[in-house]
Amino acid sequence: MTERKREFLRHVAQTSDAPMGLEVLDARGSWLRCADGRAYLDFIAGIGVSALGHGHPAVLGALEEQMRRHLHVMVYGEYVIDAQVRLARRLAELLPDGIERVYFTNSGAEAIEGALKAARKVTGRAGFAAFDGAYHGDTMAALALSGNPAFRAPFEPLPGPVLHLPYDDVGALGAIDSTIAAVVVEPVQAEGGVRIPGAQFIRALRERCDRVGAMLIFDEVLTGLGRTGRLFALEHFAVVPDIVVLAKALGGGLPLGAFCARDETLAALAHDPPLGHITTFGGHPLSCAAGLAALEVIVAERLAQRAQRMGRELLEGIRGFNAPEIAGVRGIGLLVGIEFHDARFAHRFVAETVANRVVINWTLNADRVVRLAPPLTLENSDLEFALDAMGRALASAREPVKDRV
Repeated sequence: MTERKREFLRHVAQTSDAPMGLEVLDARGSWLRCADGRAYLDFIAGIGVSALGHGHPAVLGALEEQMRRHLHVMVYGEYVIDAQVRLARRLAELLPDGIERVYFTNSGAEAIEGALKAARKVTGRAGFAAFDGAYHGDTMAALALSGNPAFRAPFEPLPGPVLHLPYDDVGALGAIDSTIAAVVVEPVQAEGGVRIPGAQFIRALRERCDRVGAMLIFDEVLTGLGRTGRLFALEHFAVVPDIVVLAKALGGGLPLGAFCARDETLAALAHDPPLGHITTFGGHPLSCAAGLAALEVIVAERLAQRAQRMGRELLEGIRGFNAPEIAGVRGIGLLVGIEFHDARFAHRFVAETVANRVVINWTLNADRVVRLAPPLTLENSDLEFALDAMGRALASAREPVKDRV
């Protein structure tokens, strides 16, 4: 163990009893070079953050230019910050008509919190609805929306009330009534096990919200910016929500979130009282400059369409394993879930794949599902490397543990 890793384990607050512990020295493209002398293929893109991979020249150039101009100068919303304005304008051009106002935050969870506040302010209602399997962040109100009771229980009572409904079940939507300020939904659940709902469900949800006067919030923190084969996952369903929440890939590798809505929705946070929602570092100039550069590359190079093609090849490769341990494979763009019959085997598969120098992980709310979400810039040779590594990992994971010690 290196001295740096010992200091990591001693001084950095841990999020689990068994962190991955890769000591990254540098990263370029889809690869991480680590202190153990090995290079690892990043097949989760920093959990969806590094859509362009690592060290993209357009992002680095934008950062250098912005650093020479200025860093933080004032709390969000007070000064005219060029990078903020340009990114907000570009998002407004690309989002559905009518969603033309952007509130920048530091993260997806913070954006969810802001969206919930806006919904309460606009509707005057208290309640929220969310879905089983959902993941919307770990701050208190975001956690209250979580579809996994095991994560909620240690921190209850949580803000609410929150109505939890089965995902992709049209028949359950009748429970949404006039007490609900907003329904929060992932158009594709990532931590829920890469669950892709039917278009009928999403459209019925829009209709139900309209009928009872509830706002519809799409959490596109992971699905936005090309991940699913469209620039925004909402495009798969021909549905326009009232609020769109973005983060992860939005910052081009730097911390950045946003909730986006119509003028009148976000205007409600600016009065009665003024400064009804405020952030010091949200929309930091560096993050916005990097985010705009990354967004322009995604659009100009048609990386959403590329994700469709590469995602199909990835799905075909995994299905070609014909592994009896795999219960099913599903995906949309470059977001793929491999569901195993047994959670323990899924965890062994992950460990063996990482040992073969490909970083993957399982999902928080579905422990039998392994998620793949590589950079949208993934090369064909990288895809072949990953499939070979996963094929060998399947074989290794089948061996009795005592024989592999």
